[in-house]
Amino acid sequence: MVTKKLYRSRRERIIGGVAGGIAEYFDVDPTLVRIIFVLLTLPGFIPGILLYVILWAIIPPQPVGA
Repeated sequence: MVTKKLYRSRRERIIGGVAGGIAEYFDVDPTLVRIIFVLLTLPGFIPGILLYVILWAIIPPQPVGA
């Protein structure tokens, strides 16, 4: 049984690879995850940006060659 781990993506990255990593983990389109982050940012700017920065800090980068 293969265990999935959440990493920041090296292939699907625009800023920090958070959205790409989440998309790879859940096997969804990275654009969908990015749209969700944008929608979270619209109401007051802080929620989406703050969430992204926190996730960027706690999700490790994808190992090279993985």
